[in-house]
Amino acid sequence: MRHRHGYRKLNRTPSHRKAMFANMASSLIIHEQIKTTLPKAKELRRIADKMISLGKKGSLHSRRQALSYLRSDQTVRKLFETLADRYNKRPGGYTRVIKSGFRYGDNAPMAIVELVDRDTEAKGAEDIARHEAFLEENESVNASE
Repeated sequence: MRHRHGYRKLNRTPSHRKAMFANMASSLIIHEQIKTTLPKAKELRRIADKMISLGKKGSLHSRRQALSYLRSDQTVRKLFETLADRYNKRPGGYTRVIKSGFRYGDNAPMAIVELVDRDTEAKGAEDIARHEAFLEENESVNASE
């Protein structure tokens, strides 16, 4: 019987597990879709749904709770402004886990975790903006030479 075994330990220490899921939840909120292993994806679902529920509450206390877990102002801002408005009518189930085959190196089952009703332009938008800023900076440096 598996009574009182509420989560997967994933062969990691508690501090490593907490940091890993905080980073994964932050990436999921920013990019709205990430690819990871299936056990991590199933465990991340619990955390991401709790964060979005905090965002829907919208109080200062829930904002501070989310910030203490996610550790990123940008992520918390998107959570409370964009995602809270998007999911205010939905009673739960904000994430979806899609199995996506097996990893080449070790044959680990892989999965895609995505937000339901996600913005398809959000994935990679931050990287594109950073790349364009880098190109503009280099053009201005080359023009001055």
